[in-house]
Amino acid sequence: MAELTEKQKMLLGDEYFPSNKDLQKERAFAKRICHQFNHHDIDDRKGSRKLIKQLFGVCEGAWIEPTFFCDYGYNISTGRNFYANHGLVILDAATVTIGEDVMIGPGVLISTATHPLDPEKRKHGIEIARPISIGNNVWIGMGAKILDGVQIGDNAVIAAGAVVNKNITANSLVAGVPAKLIKKL
Repeated sequence: MAELTEKQKMLLGDEYFPSNKDLQKERAFAKRICHQFNHHDIDDRKGSRKLIKQLFGVCEGAWIEPTFFCDYGYNISTGRNFYANHGLVILDAATVTIGEDVMIGPGVLISTATHPLDPEKRKHGIEIARPISIGNNVWIGMGAKILDGVQIGDNAVIAAGAVVNKNITANSLVAGVPAKLIKKL
């Protein structure tokens, strides 16, 4: 049986080396598209949407305010009526699935990537990625951080500045560091 590539390991959620040349090339491609998007003529919304569709794996409808950054792009999928304010960063070494009617405030970070607790593995540049899923009709407030492996249920509200490190059930309002349930909606 052939040995898995670093990309295959990454997509399977296994330990991988992000410094692999093939992965570096893929990130460089995404960075070029992000750069074009972030410096695109603000009056050419059609061209901006075309760049995002070129970058994302699936994009049923997205309105993203510049600046926007991601690692690969092809691991991101959005449903209809997705809106993201300025400064969104999605580190998409694993899949990031965003439902319909999702709103994201400015300065939000969504990161599938993490590093091992073992210092020797970290020293050698090993990384791990776990998928993130955001349900329908979710609102993520300004400056929130969504960490690897998290699932956010439909109609949830993530308060500004929250750090979400655990799954959030549908119809929940969470806030704080780490995010805790404030009330059911």
